Amino acid sequence: MRIILHSDINNCYASIESIGHPEYRDIPLAVGGDPEKRHGIILAKNDIAKKHGVKTGEPLWQALRKCPSLKILPANMPLYQHYCALVKNIYCDYTDLVESFGPDEAWLDVTESTALFGTGEEIAETIRKRIKSELGLTVSIGVSFNKVFAKFGSDYKKPDAVTVITPENYKEIVWPAPAGDLLFAGPSTIRELNRRGIITIGDIAEYGKEAMTRALGKNGEKLYFYAAGLDTAPVTKNDEPFPIKSIGNSTTTPKDMENFRDAKKILYMLSETVAKRLRDNSLRCSCIQLYIRSSSLNSKERQKILPYPTNLSKIICEQAQELLRLNWDFSEPLRSIGVRATCLTPENAPHQFSMWFDESENHRQETLELTVDKIREKYDSEIIKRAVYCV
Repeated sequence: MRIILHSDINNCYASIESIGHPEYRDIPLAVGGDPEKRHGIILAKNDIAKKHGVKTGEPLWQALRKCPSLKILPANMPLYQHYCALVKNIYCDYTDLVESFGPDEAWLDVTESTALFGTGEEIAETIRKRIKSELGLTVSIGVSFNKVFAKFGSDYKKPDAVTVITPENYKEIVWPAPAGDLLFAGPSTIRELNRRGIITIGDIAEYGKEAMTRALGKNGEKLYFYAAGLDTAPVTKNDEPFPIKSIGNSTTTPKDMENFRDAKKILYMLSETVAKRLRDNSLRCSCIQLYIRSSSLNSKERQKILPYPTNLSKIICEQAQELLRLNWDFSEPLRSIGVRATCLTPENAPHQFSMWFDESENHRQETLELTVDKIREKYDSEIIKRAVYCV
C-alpha cells in the first residue's frame, strides 16, 4: 500500500511575514494587493484575521469593514518563494517524490522511505517539527494511501497538525464531509450534485460510478473514484518537468475599460505576450480563452476552438476580440481582462489544414513576428510597438 503525504503551510504568506515582523503575530494580519494599482484583494490572512471573518480573495475595503484594525502588508513574492523553497528542501530529505500543488502545498510519496524514517505518520511528525523549529512556520499534513485523501487530511485539522486517513477509517472521516470538500469539486458541480440530493462525499461514493458518470460525464466518474478511495494518481518526481497545459496573461487596468477600443489595446498587449511564450516553448494552441471581470467584480470566461493551431499574436488577438464582442456590450466597464491559449501541441507536430488555408500569408506573418522577437530581444522590448497602442 502506498503512503502519501500532503503538506500545507498554514497561512503561508501571512506566517512568513510574521517571521520578519514579530510585532504582527498577535494582531489581525493580511497580505493584500496594491490599492493604487487596483489589485485590492486579500491574498492571505492569519488566524486572528480569519476569526474576524476576513476571507482570502475578498476586496480590501470589505475586509477592513469587518476588521478595522486589520494590518495589511504588500505581497513580497521573492521572500515567500525563498521560504517555500526551504520547506521543499526539508521534504526532499525524506523522498525525491515531491509534487508541488501551488507554492505552499506539496504531495510526498514516502512509501519507500519508511524503511529509513519510520511510518508515514512518524515521517509527517518529523517534517512538521523540523519546519517549525528550523523555519518558524507551521504545516498541516495529511497521511493517506492516495493523493486525494492525503489532501483532505491536510485540510481536516489546522493549524500545526497531522491527520492520518487509512482504508479502515476513511469512511468515518471523509464521507460525512460536504461534497465541496472533495478535491476538484467546484461550485457548479456541487450545485448539480445538490440538485440530485448528493450532499456529502459519502453520497457521491454511494451514488455509484455509473450514475455519477450519467450525471456529470467523465468528471462524475472521476469524483466517484476520488470519493470511493480509488485514486491511483502517482506523485511526480521533484525534478520532473510538468507538461505545459496552457499559457495565459491577464491584467487589472489602472482605469476601467469603458469601450471596445480601450479593451482592444489591452488584448493586443496580452496576446503578444501569450504568443511570444508559445513560440519560446515551441508550441501552438488550438483554443483561445477570454476572461473578463466587470467594475462590479462580476466575471465570465469564454473560449473558442481555432480552425488550425497557431502561435501568432495577430490571430490570437483577433479571436479574443471576437469573443469580447460576442459576450460584452460595455453597458458596464471592464476592470480586468485576460487571454489564455490552451489545447497546446508541439510546433513541429503535423496538422491538417483547410484547403482554404493561406499558407503563404501565414508564413509571412510568422516571419514578421519572429523578426520582431529578435529585434526586441537584441535592443529593447519597447523598440517596436503596434500602432494600436498609440491611437
